[in-house]
Amino acid sequence: MAGKQRGDGLLATLARLDRTKVFLGALALAVLGLFLPGTIGAVLLYAVVAALAALLSITWAITPPAIRIFRLLVLAALAAIATAKLLA
Repeated sequence: MAGKQRGDGLLATLARLDRTKVFLGALALAVLGLFLPGTIGAVLLYAVVAALAALLSITWAITPPAIRIFRLLVLAALAAIATAKLLA
């Protein structure tokens, strides 16, 4: 029950934010993670992946199946890039 309430609070907070600014903020963090060297960039990318995965899990029930697949592919690509940066 507590997890459900926490998710609802997060969604209410995100609903009040400007969607463009949230998107640009997430994009900026991902691009920064791509350009930062080695471990620092990988950790930042993993943080972006974790945040987006948490958001996806909260909105899973209302997300259309085609969009779910696309979002999962994006998360997988970011995780693969982060892993490659970590191993390089």
